[in-house]
Amino acid sequence: MPAVEVDALEVRYGSLAAVDGVSFTAESGAITAVLGPNGAGKTSTIEVCEGYRAPTAGSVRVLGLDPARDQRALSARMGVMLQDGGVYPSARVGDMARLYCDLYDRGMSWRDLIDRVGLTDRIGTAWRRLSGGEKQRLSLALALAARPEVAFLDEPTSGVDVGGRATIRSILAELSASGCAVVLATHELDEVQRVADRVVVFDHGKVVADGTLDELRGSRRELRVRIRGELDLTALAAAAGAPARIVAPGEYVVDDPPPAALTAVSSWLEGEGIAALDLRIGAASLEDVFLRLTGGDA
Repeated sequence: MPAVEVDALEVRYGSLAAVDGVSFTAESGAITAVLGPNGAGKTSTIEVCEGYRAPTAGSVRVLGLDPARDQRALSARMGVMLQDGGVYPSARVGDMARLYCDLYDRGMSWRDLIDRVGLTDRIGTAWRRLSGGEKQRLSLALALAARPEVAFLDEPTSGVDVGGRATIRSILAELSASGCAVVLATHELDEVQRVADRVVVFDHGKVVADGTLDELRGSRRELRVRIRGELDLTALAAAAGAPARIVAPGEYVVDDPPPAALTAVSSWLEGEGIAALDLRIGAASLEDVFLRLTGGDA
């Protein structure tokens, strides 16, 4: 049985349907990423799953429990990481970790938690004096104090440096390997490509895609070129033998290129005296898939 089951969920704020008939599942031992533009309904959906918001219609089950009616029983088995806040500004890192471990009483060592997220040298530091990335790491540590069977994590890598992101990815892998169902809400598409087993995409209150990364990408391939400066799109398309477009300053994509496109574009660039910073061919990026599904909304 899935750890999280959302069926025909609706959440309304007056006449606004923030969540409009959403259904999806999240499996134990897997990382499910929930994506969507701002205002797409993903936060309201996750708040219902956490038991913090009542649904207007539909049903949600987390570990077989109703998050609203069985909040006390579910809280003991669930980890929740908020994107911001949730900690008293003067509270110190070590005190918060010790408090959460004592409250959950699941045999988790608060010192081990702090060490795992790389905050050992910040044990005596107040929350308000932490950097944004350090606050995210502490929030993750507090979510882990429950030894959760299901974890809802909101933007866990937001503002975190490169080393901290690697640490968080390692923790997420350990969680899923232990059988925990990880539900990850984020805008960091690169991180999703690294860690997610399944992706659920929201747009305008509805689920517009649900599947593995390979399923969402489908058979679409693309050739990417990155240079310093600008390329002639018409000439690039002619060299590649397929339509080309610009996706960022100095970065170009050729959609569905023929098999010889990589060699042809490489030769064309060399002939033009243009040095490529990056030239590769492969599956469509999650960013392109996301933009296509959500009508280009960032």
